Amino acid sequence: MNRPLPAPVPWLAGLLALYLLGPFLAGIPELGAADWHAVDAATLGRACAVSVLSASLATLLIALGGIPLGLVLARRRGRWVEPLGFLVQLPLALPPLASGVLLLFLVGRRSLIGHLTDGRLTDSFAGIVLAETFVAAPFLIIAARSAFASIDPMLEGVAATLGSAPTGTFFRVSLPIAWPALRAGILLSWLRAFGEFGATVMVAYHPYSLPVYTFVAFGSQGLPAMLPVLLPTLGAAVLVLALMSAGAARPLGYPAAARERLEITPPLRVASAGRGAGAGPDAGPGAQGRELRFRYQGRLGDFQFEVAASTRARRIAVIGASGAGKSLLLRLIAGLERADTGVLEFAGRDLSRLPPEERRVGYLPQNYCLFPHLTVMRQVRFAAASDPEVAERWVARLGLGGLERRFPAELSLGQQQRVALARALVRPADLLLLDEPFSALDAPLRSRLRREFRQLQRELDMTTILVTHDPLEAALLADEIFVMSEGRVLQGGRFEEIARRPASELVAHLLGADELQTGLVAAPYAIDIGGGVQLAVGAPALTFPVGTRVGWRILGDRVRFHSNGAYAAEVEERTEIGDRIELYLRIGGARLRVEAGGSDEARRGGERVDIAPDSVQVWPA
Repeated sequence: MNRPLPAPVPWLAGLLALYLLGPFLAGIPELGAADWHAVDAATLGRACAVSVLSASLATLLIALGGIPLGLVLARRRGRWVEPLGFLVQLPLALPPLASGVLLLFLVGRRSLIGHLTDGRLTDSFAGIVLAETFVAAPFLIIAARSAFASIDPMLEGVAATLGSAPTGTFFRVSLPIAWPALRAGILLSWLRAFGEFGATVMVAYHPYSLPVYTFVAFGSQGLPAMLPVLLPTLGAAVLVLALMSAGAARPLGYPAAARERLEITPPLRVASAGRGAGAGPDAGPGAQGRELRFRYQGRLGDFQFEVAASTRARRIAVIGASGAGKSLLLRLIAGLERADTGVLEFAGRDLSRLPPEERRVGYLPQNYCLFPHLTVMRQVRFAAASDPEVAERWVARLGLGGLERRFPAELSLGQQQRVALARALVRPADLLLLDEPFSALDAPLRSRLRREFRQLQRELDMTTILVTHDPLEAALLADEIFVMSEGRVLQGGRFEEIARRPASELVAHLLGADELQTGLVAAPYAIDIGGGVQLAVGAPALTFPVGTRVGWRILGDRVRFHSNGAYAAEVEERTEIGDRIELYLRIGGARLRVEAGGSDEARRGGERVDIAPDSVQVWPA
């Protein structure tokens, strides 16, 4: 779709484009005046060969050092990194003749290197390569630095959790993802080296390179002889730019016929997962697993954290607001972040000092982090020593059949989530870490995948740790939860216990409490909510002294209208929303918001309600 542009833009763009095309257009009428017979074909051929060979060798040397240097500049932090990044770009800013003079200081006959090499590095093919390498290297270094800096570090982190060592991760993930930019940098470096004149003429006038021969031919034969000499240079430039354009026309991860697909993700298949997919009958919700114990303390930038917990639950959720440190905790457990002090033990095994690839941890990041250059099946088989049969079973089990040759860009979010999950499950693991895996999905798909994943949890022979900010999701997918805020665990334990007795108002708020009420403890199982009304509270018994002020709320939709209800209720406000009614009730001194169904007595104006005692959540005020 063509978008409207500000009025001056097309004119300014066209003016510059016309100027850039002008010299090529102006050369067309000169074809008839070109002196084709004045050209020394043998010398021109030798000059072309020298330029092609020297540019290719210089580009090879640049690639061997420039790609690693770009990676260092992109990944390392320190006082020396920025100055180094600045200095290696200086050849771009220098006039080529000045670059040649500087090279003579280094390798000329009067330099130390010149004495050691008896001057063989000047006026030689080696001198041409040195000059071209000096002036062309910054093109690849800048491209490599930008390419590696743009890679999501979590992609490499996920590769590590799949058993890939740093060297393997570089060649299987980082380099392929960076390759389109690196390829452009390599081609630009070659083109710059092929056309280099100023530094070359200072360091190595002989043998003639094509740019030097062009200068000599112009001085001796004049302009009519130039067109035949320029043709090889123009041909090389057109060829290299065509290669660059061909690479840019096909973005990473898109096959030639890729097109946007909007598809409904098929439901999860929970029938027979096959050998090795299940955990046996003890893997169901509420089952006790192996003990997990962690303690981390440290600082990342301005963020301080100090988290510690121990549990034997098989299904764990970490809940908290954004910025609480939930995702950081998962990265610490996976070994992708370092704490100042840290302890991680699972099933009596100390994981603290192990690198990520040796921790036997499956990791599903928040944005799934699928490798953009790999198809679905290659994603799933990425794990070290992965079993192709197991990979195929998980692909079928998770409803990914028929998608094996697609790239991530061709998948819906639900499909991406399942590919990432299959990838994490193919490698045998003891812990499965899930960082808000359903947050990017629309509500119907999110609800369905939650239920399906709960079924899957029953069969997995591993402990799952789910990060979420949604209390409903934690209630569905976890038996024990840790509530976090500002890098600390505020409370941990069974979900039902914490839900009924939050340790503080903040914990209650993080568990979904929005309209908070206050009252006074009247008895171990009752609170005075004002207006002469005592609200019955379920187990466990309140441990606060009588008269202590506490906060409270009703969990879920547990207020029921009934003619013989225990509490008198006055409807202060009602709003009809489809087949439901939103009511604000006055019960004693409290004002409660309640949703009632279409068949509820509330629609008929009931004035008494029942409130289940076990639905009353109480915490210290």
